[in-house]
Amino acid sequence: MKIVVIGGSGLIGRNLTAKLSRQGHEAIAASPSTGVNALTGEGLADVLSGADAVVDVSNSPSFEEAAVLDFFERSGRNLLAAEREAGVKHHVALSIVGTDRLEGNGYFRAKVAQERLIKDSGIPFTIVRATQFFEFVATIAEAAVDGDRLVVPDADFQPIAAADVAAALAEVAISPPRNVTVEIAGPDRLPFRDFVARRIAAGGDHREVQADRAALYFGAALESGSLVPEHVGAARLGPTRFENWLATA
Repeated sequence: MKIVVIGGSGLIGRNLTAKLSRQGHEAIAASPSTGVNALTGEGLADVLSGADAVVDVSNSPSFEEAAVLDFFERSGRNLLAAEREAGVKHHVALSIVGTDRLEGNGYFRAKVAQERLIKDSGIPFTIVRATQFFEFVATIAEAAVDGDRLVVPDADFQPIAAADVAAALAEVAISPPRNVTVEIAGPDRLPFRDFVARRIAAGGDHREVQADRAALYFGAALESGSLVPEHVGAARLGPTRFENWLATA
C-alpha cells in the first residue's frame, strides 16, 4: 500500500513511517521539511496521488488557543479536500483520549474540531485516540514544579510508549476503515503522581511529588478519569510497561 504520513517528521510520524516501511509498504513521510504543508495546501496534491491511506499525526507549532484551533481546522480542511480529490479511501487521525472531556483546554477543543471535520467529510475514517506518551512525562514534570516540590493533578494516568502508538496506527492504516473512534493506552493505570515521581527519580531527582485536586493539567481541571479510557477494558493496550521504557530511556 501507499500510505502518506502527514507530520511524518515528528516523534510518532518517524516511528510510524519506519514501521510501515519495514512491513513492505510505500510509506511517505510528509511535512513542511519535505515540501508538504497541510496548513497552506502546498504539495498535498502531488504526495496524495495514488495513496491508499493517509495518517494524520501532524501537530500545531503553537499551543496558543486561537493558533491551535486555526491549525487543526485549516490543515484539516485542506487535507480532507485533497484526499477527496485524490480518491483516498481511508483517513486515519491521531487524537487524544479524553479530548471531549476537557473543555477548559484549548488544545483539546481544537482536537474535537478536527475530529468533527473528519466525521463530516464523507471520507472513510478511523480516529485513534491515545493517552499521553511516556516520552512527554518529563515535560509534564517540568510544568508541575512548585518551589522545591512538584504538584500534579489528583487523577488517574495511563500513558503509552510512542512506539506502541505507532504500531497501533500502522495496524489501523493497513486495515479497512472502521468509521469509528478507537482508544489506545498503556498497560498500567495508576495515579498521575506515580508516573511523574518515577520519571524524575530515574533521572536522579527525588523531589517530593504531591497530588492536588486543584492542580491544573495545562490549564484544565481534571476529574479522576479525565485522561484515561472511558470504558475500562475497551481500549487497546500497548505492551510496553513504563518501568521497562524507563530502563532504556
